[in-house]
Amino acid sequence: MKKILAILLTVILISGSLWAAGGKEAPSKEAGPVEIEVFYPVAVDAPIAKILGGYIASFQSINPDITVTPVFSGGYGDVKTAIQTTIDGGGKPPALAVMLATDLYDLMNSGYIASIDDYLAEIPGSDQYIDGFYSAFLENSQYDGKLWSIPFQRSAVVMYYNKDKFKAAGIASPNSWKAWGEAAQKLTLKDGETVTQWGIEFPSGWPYWLFQPLAIGSGQNIIGSDDLTVYFDDPAVIDAVNFYISLSETYGATPAGVQGAWGTAPSNFSNGTTAMIVHSTGSLAKIIAQSDFEVGVMPLPGKKAGSYASVPGGGNFYIMDGASDAEKTAAVKFAHFITQPELAANFSMNTGYIAVQKSAYDTSAMKAYLKKVPQAADTRDALNFAAKELSLQNLGQIRGIFHKYLQAAYNGEMTAAEAMKIAQEEADKSLADFR
Repeated sequence: MKKILAILLTVILISGSLWAAGGKEAPSKEAGPVEIEVFYPVAVDAPIAKILGGYIASFQSINPDITVTPVFSGGYGDVKTAIQTTIDGGGKPPALAVMLATDLYDLMNSGYIASIDDYLAEIPGSDQYIDGFYSAFLENSQYDGKLWSIPFQRSAVVMYYNKDKFKAAGIASPNSWKAWGEAAQKLTLKDGETVTQWGIEFPSGWPYWLFQPLAIGSGQNIIGSDDLTVYFDDPAVIDAVNFYISLSETYGATPAGVQGAWGTAPSNFSNGTTAMIVHSTGSLAKIIAQSDFEVGVMPLPGKKAGSYASVPGGGNFYIMDGASDAEKTAAVKFAHFITQPELAANFSMNTGYIAVQKSAYDTSAMKAYLKKVPQAADTRDALNFAAKELSLQNLGQIRGIFHKYLQAAYNGEMTAAEAMKIAQEEADKSLADFR
């Protein structure tokens, strides 16, 4: 398959009249006009402001008593900081915001967010609606029997690989760490001592997320089933750290040490200077549009032959506790509207993010789209191999500890075993007050 240009970036905005005709939402019955703000990150490879603006126009056309005003920030962290600054300064927070799904415990402990259950219960069919989400996306949405966020802008870790280069080199898609390392080694090209093509780029400037599938593929996730346990010093996790290091030290197939290449890796892949990258499914649109070759997408190979792994990521809708009941009701109504199957499919097609509703893939628009861009089904199917993303009490501090020592191991400042031992000790101390 050759270059598929702007298919993924074409904005297919659904008009309000179409939604009204389809009966997806009844007109608002609010007692009076309600105005809500939605804080939203835009640091993604898609025309988010234009897409969201179209959805808002459609929503307001059938809910004339609700005015939705988007407030855009750079990334997820910027949205969280903006809300924190507003609340700490005595200001009024937005009614709704898109923040990382993993921020649940920090947001809850700070008293920033409210449970969604009571407001969602006012919408007919809410139980079936929640059951329609992929379970991997709900895992960080629920706590203590309550729903705290609604999945929306969701992704997963995958490996992109250049099928044309693999075919020319006579290499099959890797199904184990050994096969992966050997493929990356064979696809690394040099002109003298200068590397002209890396076998793989594996960004590690924000390392925990892309590392997690390595740990899962080794046999032990770094996070436990509860919100108080990490397994940083488990032998399988240490083995995963050493595999990452081996891609450089043993196979010579990737730049050594920490790779601050999150923003450049997709372009390097598309222009042919690397044969594989580990990245987010949210980069699918940009990669497909810019690549003049057949793009392969798959979960990360595991240690054992025939095993694979991934982890979900991305942002959810949260309602702020400081909003009024009327604003919370309107906010949940908007979040419900924008995550219906048709719009979930539309958002996925226009951004590359995975559609959060399972039935989105049964819509006629998505079925037609998958015939043109089958890789979109591959990103969804990575969820079959996904385990829980790092999310627990005191997340910010725990994540910082893990990053520090993981990168120290990557850079050769200490062994993987030494780094993970100290990371475990410091993490346990940080969690002591929550246990």
